[in-house]
Amino acid sequence: MSDGAHPLVLDGHNDLPWALRELVGAERALEVDLRADTRGLGLHTDLSRLRTGGVGGQFWSVYVPSSLTEPEAVLATLEQVDVVHRLVRRYADRLALATTAAQVREAMAQGRVASLLGAEGGHSIGSSLGVLRVLHRLGVRYLTLTHNHNTPWADSATDEPEHGGLTGFGREVVGELNRLGMLVDLSHVAATTMRDALAATAAPVVFSHSGARALCDSPRNVPDDVLESLASGGGVCMATFVPQFVSQDCWDWQVGARQAAHAAGVDPNDHPAMTRFSRAHQEANPRPVATLEQVADHVEHLRAVAGVDHVGLGGDFDGTEQVVAGLEDVSTYPALWEELGRRGWSGADLEKLAHGNVLRVMRAVEDVAQG
Repeated sequence: MSDGAHPLVLDGHNDLPWALRELVGAERALEVDLRADTRGLGLHTDLSRLRTGGVGGQFWSVYVPSSLTEPEAVLATLEQVDVVHRLVRRYADRLALATTAAQVREAMAQGRVASLLGAEGGHSIGSSLGVLRVLHRLGVRYLTLTHNHNTPWADSATDEPEHGGLTGFGREVVGELNRLGMLVDLSHVAATTMRDALAATAAPVVFSHSGARALCDSPRNVPDDVLESLASGGGVCMATFVPQFVSQDCWDWQVGARQAAHAAGVDPNDHPAMTRFSRAHQEANPRPVATLEQVADHVEHLRAVAGVDHVGLGGDFDGTEQVVAGLEDVSTYPALWEELGRRGWSGADLEKLAHGNVLRVMRAVEDVAQG
């Protein structure tokens, strides 16, 4: 899958399943031919570009908006899980379902993209440990504790604080994730929730798509003290390519857009509604641009604070309207390898960043579950 010059990528977050749902609906998702070039559909992902980018493994997000009620979210999440399973079956020569680190390595060795599932937001379990266990049986291997809104048991980075972090039930969720062998994902959660989850977990945790708050002061990013705790617990922060979490200028623009949306009666945390509003807002207020070099700066900061064993990549392709200049789609990971190589990264360290660190965390989480 790669030409051998660059390591294979195991990326922490790609929203293609939701992008397909937005295009044609969940039932018709397979009508979009991923063997074709999908640029004309506005997608960042297709099979050819995955190969060009050296993507050997992908956590496909089974995201649904956190603005849905919990029952609606559970239903929609199950539909998204179904979309991923159907995609893997349709493209079985190119994709392989993976639920363990060993299965990821096996798929990579076969030249197929190891396809993992991640549920983006605690609303997807409807405050039910039973639903969480069902998602695990269906192959979901991480749960992001919140999305843009608080859940009844955890505070989000982008909502008004309600719980002061995790509630008692929130800590039960973390414990059940540990018992099941699912990754605790702390992207999107408030810093208080990050710290509570790190204190509660018996296994390493991940940030599936977040940057360094020291470089971009978005609450979606990770403070240095949390990075240090993450590393001491063996976890991984997977650097994202979303412009407003990479560039301070882009974040400042987003803050202004959120304020304008609120004034217009649009919920800034309703992701689909905010996306539509931002498209119109930017016509009169041009967006700043984030660059590949700035992404590399985040990767280097994460390494400096947490250590080279605790960094990964979570591009969030097809989950963002805007892209970083130089990292426009899933074919572009080699450009990041080249930039980091110029900054002195060794081949061994790039392999850790690309997939080695995340596979280590997966194995550690599996070991905790097996007792």
